[in-house]
Amino acid sequence: MKRRPLLRHRLAALWLPVLALPFSTALAHAQEATTFPATAPEAEVLSVHAATDLSAMEPLIRDFQALFPNTRIEFVEYVTNDLSAAAAAACRGGKALGDVLLSSSVDHLVKLANDGCARGIASPETAAAPRWANWRGDVFGFTFEPVVFVYNRAKVPAGDVPKTHLELADLLRLKPETYAGQVGTYDIRLSGIGFLLAFYDAQETTTTFGRLLESLGRAHAVIRCCTSQILDELEAGRLSIGYNMLASYAYARVRAGADLGIVMPADYTLVLSRGAMVPAHAPRADAGTRFVNYLLSARGQEVSRREAFFFGAGGEMPPGVEGASSIVRTGIARPIAIGPALLAVQDHERRRRFISDWGRTLVEMSTP
Repeated sequence: MKRRPLLRHRLAALWLPVLALPFSTALAHAQEATTFPATAPEAEVLSVHAATDLSAMEPLIRDFQALFPNTRIEFVEYVTNDLSAAAAAACRGGKALGDVLLSSSVDHLVKLANDGCARGIASPETAAAPRWANWRGDVFGFTFEPVVFVYNRAKVPAGDVPKTHLELADLLRLKPETYAGQVGTYDIRLSGIGFLLAFYDAQETTTTFGRLLESLGRAHAVIRCCTSQILDELEAGRLSIGYNMLASYAYARVRAGADLGIVMPADYTLVLSRGAMVPAHAPRADAGTRFVNYLLSARGQEVSRREAFFFGAGGEMPPGVEGASSIVRTGIARPIAIGPALLAVQDHERRRRFISDWGRTLVEMSTP
């Protein structure tokens, strides 16, 4: 039975004001599916539709297949807003977008579940998930991902490395010539995860967020759709600092040899838990449920910490990350709880106003 509700858009030019632009319901194109053939005679196909980098998910997929070698996995990658729109359209038509949905924009998954588009799961693995990472047995967080500052070590001297959100704002204000056009962050009009993180930054401290937003505008901040694009530019030396980056993706670059520094903000560090959900009409719900249970299992969590997302639920930092050794023990972790509060993030009028204010500040502050 469907539960009652509790309570997007491509731009022609990057800096167009967003107030008058409606959210698009048109579906954008997903990337071509990547196939992981069964390692034994094929007995089933599992379709995973994800706003999650394949490079991060591949160790988990292959380990799952070590347990279930008869399963072929089709992995289709999206940006967050496109996955949400495609899944919602499928649900309205009484269909499913694959057997599992994965997204860093957990607010999208909560909205889908609230609209009756999720199939509940009850298992020892889901019961063991932290309360803040399990909503109604429909949406589950399977990662612990701090939101960090990333910087190019060759371009940012040690004395300039910001340790807090306010220090980042002050750095951009005090050294405008040095950092003009050198700071990258999400375009929250295009990125669901970017919007979610900016929204929670504003909730955490309105004054600091306003000051930081103004500083980003005056510094002609570069905005992109995705973490990977900003990390590419940081690694290439075209940017100096990345704001609100997912630590797991940045740490993967460092492990691969990139000369990047990662800072856990000392005033507070948002923590994202990437979400998993089995669609209500999933054609192979049993396979989807097994995959979600695997992601939440002790084995899946260990593979995730060791090979995929690198940060465990205890908040301990891997080697080379700057800041507290455990953001949980020191009290600076701010997990974004998977729950009804995320429905406010998806409220269209609130979203429109927030994006309008964000865009207006950046546009006005970017104008000489």
